[in-house]
Amino acid sequence: MEIRAVARYVRISPQKVRMLIGAVKGKRAEDGVSMLKFMPQKAAALMEKVIRSAVANAGQNSNIDVDALIIRNITADPGPMLKRFRARARGRGTRILKRTAHITVTLSEKK
Repeated sequence: MEIRAVARYVRISPQKVRMLIGAVKGKRAEDGVSMLKFMPQKAAALMEKVIRSAVANAGQNSNIDVDALIIRNITADPGPMLKRFRARARGRGTRILKRTAHITVTLSEKK
């Protein structure tokens, strides 16, 4: 059985989240959380929060062993962008894109 948790509209670029996905994908959920806890990136804290949420979702189901959960998949999809302008030379302006991400974590039981 697969358990999902989604964090939407997170104020970080999906590219920055994708850099960390390979480090925890395929590991036990407990090991993934402990690895992310000691990483200095902002994305690590956000991913840790979503993995903990997925484990809590699994804990609501009585026939799932929470200790045997592995991280099956993590995706970081782009969300809507906040568009801002910054003043440039000669009275011009350039657009600044403040990106958001949707982080999805899928856990499953080890078989």
